Amino acid sequence: MAKPLLEVKDLHTFFKTVDGTVKAVNGVSFEVEEGRVLGIVGESGSGKTVTALSIMQLVPHPGKVIQGSVLFAGQELVGLGEKAMRGLRGRELSMVFQNAAEALNPVIPVGDQITEVVHQHMKTSFREARALAASLLTQMGIPDAKALLESYPYQISGGMAQRVMLAMGIALKPRLLIADEPTSNLDVTVQAEILHRLEQQRKENNASVLLITHDLGVIAQMAQEVVIMYGGRVMERADTRGLYARPRHPYTAALLKAIPRVDSAGSRLQAIKGSLPKMIDPPDQCPYLERCTRAINSCRTGSMPKLAVAEPGHMVACYNPIPKPT
Repeated sequence: MAKPLLEVKDLHTFFKTVDGTVKAVNGVSFEVEEGRVLGIVGESGSGKTVTALSIMQLVPHPGKVIQGSVLFAGQELVGLGEKAMRGLRGRELSMVFQNAAEALNPVIPVGDQITEVVHQHMKTSFREARALAASLLTQMGIPDAKALLESYPYQISGGMAQRVMLAMGIALKPRLLIADEPTSNLDVTVQAEILHRLEQQRKENNASVLLITHDLGVIAQMAQEVVIMYGGRVMERADTRGLYARPRHPYTAALLKAIPRVDSAGSRLQAIKGSLPKMIDPPDQCPYLERCTRAINSCRTGSMPKLAVAEPGHMVACYNPIPKPT
């Protein structure tokens, strides 16, 4: 088998604060195959975004990757110098940030921001870079791209800002695109358009996509494989269809019961009782322990269960996983 394009192994990213150490990412491992979409799902605060920033080597101070490995096309990114990372960002791997309107520089016109990315990496003339920026916005379904180039971020809608960020993300046709909540806070029509453009670019460039979201509906539409995160750890990994049909971790099953389904009209949604664990110096036990309805003595006395094979292509970190249906 070909090696994965991205391999994340036992990643730990911590933030040291005056109150203690925030273990935002606490032993995360997964792979992204060439030309495929891997979804990462979890509640806010589960460590999804910090995982993405760790891959890009953009963890803000005082955060630091203290352990683990991030291999991109066989090259180790952890500890790679900033100059070398700048050469990879944009051209080889790119990230579309959450809250696009806030990610854009508010005092620089949209066109200048896209043009700078293209001009800096492709060594084109300013005029050629500007023309490519307009072309990219047109590809994103923006009817009057040239007018948008002159606009400032505060003058455009959230949906437009998301399209701009996506255009910047794909400008150099990266091999890996990390999309962090690309459809959050957008109406369903704009969501569908953004996802369509994302899938279109993936197919045209045979790119891999790491799709981060809390929306299981988006994952069902876009991803071939999915990672479920909770409390900075991976709870479950599987192909998307298998995970939706046969969730093995209690947290995954609870997530699926908390979303509306067209085949269960009129039934009440089941909220997950409790709240996310504190990430400052958390205990070694499973972070879902206090909310879990299947907890046994091993969960309370043992350390965090390791991610193990539950069935072919399906891994779960649980001492008492949900049995496979017979």
